[in-house]
This record gives sequence, C-alpha cells and structure tokens, in this order.
Amino acid sequence: MKILLIGGTGNLSQACGELLVQRGHQVTLLNRGKSKAEFPCEVLQADRNAPGAMKQALDGRVFDVIADFICFDEKDAAIAFEACKGRCGQYILISTTVVYDKPPRVLPVTEMAPLGNRFSEYGRKKEAAERFLLDKFAREKFPLSIIRPSHTYSERWLPNPVTSVGYTLAARMEKGLPVFVHDDGQGLWTLTHVRDFAVGFAGLCGAPGSLGEAYQITSDMVLTWNQILRETALALGVSSVEVVQIPTDFICEVVPMMSDKLRGDKACAGVFDCSKIKALVPDFDCRISFRQGIRESIAWFKEDPARQIVNPEHDQVFDTIINAWKKHSN
Repeated sequence: MKILLIGGTGNLSQACGELLVQRGHQVTLLNRGKSKAEFPCEVLQADRNAPGAMKQALDGRVFDVIADFICFDEKDAAIAFEACKGRCGQYILISTTVVYDKPPRVLPVTEMAPLGNRFSEYGRKKEAAERFLLDKFAREKFPLSIIRPSHTYSERWLPNPVTSVGYTLAARMEKGLPVFVHDDGQGLWTLTHVRDFAVGFAGLCGAPGSLGEAYQITSDMVLTWNQILRETALALGVSSVEVVQIPTDFICEVVPMMSDKLRGDKACAGVFDCSKIKALVPDFDCRISFRQGIRESIAWFKEDPARQIVNPEHDQVFDTIINAWKKHSN
C-alpha cells in the first residue's frame, strides 16, 4: 500500500513507519523537515499550520492510507479534512484514551466508555478533533478510523508522573535524589512499547470494516506506579531510591499544570480492553514487558552520554513538589 504518515519522526510514528517499510509498504512522510526519519521513505515538507500548505503538498497525490499523528484539536482536524478528502481510502486519526471521562466508571475501559475529560485540556481537544471528523464521516463519507493509544514509550522515554522525555528521572535516581509518586503508588497503569503498538497500527491500515470506528491499542500488562519506578531503578542498577508518596490533590495545588497530567490521566486507573483491535488484527499481541522495555531504554541512554539530558524545568518540578510536601508534613 501507499501510506502517508503526517509526522513520522516522533516517539510513536517512527516505530510505525519502520514496521510498515519492513512489511513492504511504500511510506511517505509529511512534516516540517526538522527531524529525520530512521527508515527509507519519501518526505514531503510542509507546515500544516501555514494556510494551504498541507493541501498544496498533497496536490495530485493519492494514498491508500493517511495516518495523522499530529492532529491535536479541531483546527488541526479541519485542516487535515480539507487537505486529505478525496486523496485516500482511509484516514487514521491518532487520538488518545485521555478523551474518556476520568476517573473511569468501569474497568477495563472499552471504546464505548463515555467521553468528556473534565480535567485534561489535551483530552478535550483530541475529543473535539474526533467529533469533527466523525461528523465528516457521517455527512460526507470521509474515510475515518480512530486509534486511541494510552501511555506509549520507546527507548528514548522513561515513564514517570512528570514527563517521560529525557534523562531527568534517571539522573535523580543515580544521584540519590528523591522522586515522587502520586497517592500511595498503587494506582494501576498500562505502558505500551511503541513496537507492540506498531503491530496493531499496521494491521489497521487498510483493514476492511474499520471506517467510522475507534480502536484502543494498548498492552494487557498492568503495573502499579511503584512497580514502574522500581523497575526503572533496577534497570539503572540503583539499589535504593527514595520514593515520596504525595496525594494527587496536593501535587496539583503546588504545581497546577500537573492537574492535566494526573487528574486527567495518570492518577486514574489505566486498564483497557483491546478485544476490538485483536478481533480485527489477529497478530496484535503485546509481548514486550516493561522490564525488557525499560532496560532497552536505559541501554540507549547509556550508549551516548550526550543523550543523558537533564531538563532543569522538569527537575524543578520534582524538587518543588517534594520540598513542599516535606515542609507540609513536618
């Protein structure tokens, strides 16, 4: 198939592009050209936010599948619709499980769970993109499929409550500095390695009967946040880590931006039913445990000291929250 990835060089899309090429598909990327893909492909350079740029870049081209990894709100969806209509047999919106009402009313969460995240602006914007494109599917037969991943990670990511990007968490552990976990750390959470996600994604590309439908693509392996931090420390070879347990409400009061991340997502149970995608894509089976995945991540960072970047703003979030809690508790 001829497949266009809008984005194509990010945490998620890179793995998807690699697998598509391995399976013999002809892959094209559309992005601003600021990052280079690590797989053979054609690249169309355009800034989707520049008026008419995306539509002009696709002029005269037709694809079997267009997958949009960087559609974040209704405005992005409208631009994609105008640029992609009549140019593909299937348009895949990469949405998110953050669109669901939080906390979930029933576990595991299915695609039928009610939408409307009161705590996450990110989730509400993604929901607006879904609704806009579903309307175009209903009214104009726009060939839409929706994918809702949860927390995905690659060798470049170290999952934690603040941010998965960079080496900040690992550096704190190595230096003996404390890290925090929300509440008692026993909240259930699902982490999906991007290579496992890519199998579900690739199987959905061009799949008959998938138009107008939403699919969750996540792992079945559920962890607690305590386990996530413990496995990260073990992968680093750190024998002892001070993990401070702090109530979610206190964290969000001290650093309000954490409300979107925690109340809107990570502080809620993340357990998902993926039977719908498994019925459509029989070879989708998440096999990479977090123990394996986090060791690959640490090995990637250790290969080159230049990768071990500590973000001072993220580091400050850890310090601000932990210091405030220790002062409050004394």
